[in-house]
Amino acid sequence: MAQGERINSPSERPLAGRRVAVLEHRELDRLGHMLEEQGAQTLRCPLVAIADASDSASVLAWLRRFTASPPDDLVLLTGEGLRRLRGFAERAGIEAPFHAALARVRTITRGPKPARALREIALTPGLRAAQPTMAGIIATLAPLTLAGRRVAIQLYPEAPATLADFLKRAGARPDPVVPYAYVPAVADAEIQALIEALAAGQVDAVAFTSMAQVTRLFAAAAAAGLQARLRSALGATAIAAVGPVVAAALEREGLSVAIMPRDSFFMKPLVTAIATSFAP
Repeated sequence: MAQGERINSPSERPLAGRRVAVLEHRELDRLGHMLEEQGAQTLRCPLVAIADASDSASVLAWLRRFTASPPDDLVLLTGEGLRRLRGFAERAGIEAPFHAALARVRTITRGPKPARALREIALTPGLRAAQPTMAGIIATLAPLTLAGRRVAIQLYPEAPATLADFLKRAGARPDPVVPYAYVPAVADAEIQALIEALAAGQVDAVAFTSMAQVTRLFAAAAAAGLQARLRSALGATAIAAVGPVVAAALEREGLSVAIMPRDSFFMKPLVTAIATSFAP
């Protein structure tokens, strides 16, 4: 061994000999590299990509309402949503008015990602949900006077109507927008290969980083008649979720989440939680 060369001990690389399935798309390489630095072998199968909403006219109409007459409140559910809205505004030539309107409204964020997206443009949330979930947003808004207030809502694809219904009951006027869509990132054949690897016991953990990944995985399994095989395989595999929203989606499928960060729901804490769970 050369002088000064260092060999990592098992405790420094707790995932040595472990195989982790990575389903992330946008930050696939970053998440994969972080896991590999902990000793893991990664099975990369990005399930869902993100694209601008196909109904651009509706998004632009929402942006023009927002800038011409800013609402009282804006609920931001995802960081991706705010970035997509900024992209639409920039292409429409109204980015500056949109930013000015954002600075005037009370923003309510669900979790750290929309808060970070606001910080990217030198803004901070007016309110942060106590829990980074839809229920957490509602619990934060419930004690407030909402009657008569216009509340813009940035939704994600296939979001439930729970928040809008709550606002209507509270006398507010919700104005929702869905600025992006989920699209398949790989062919169903690659997902079927992932399911077979899980069923064969070739994967020690699966890292889920979005609710859309859960939907896509089970939709592809259903199309191939592999739902029972997938559920059985995941039941025998350590399931890691980046945060409570993703964990709830998995639990609705009857699965138990074994690994989740305690406080901060980002990639790095997820990797730390996975590594800790396998540490000797």
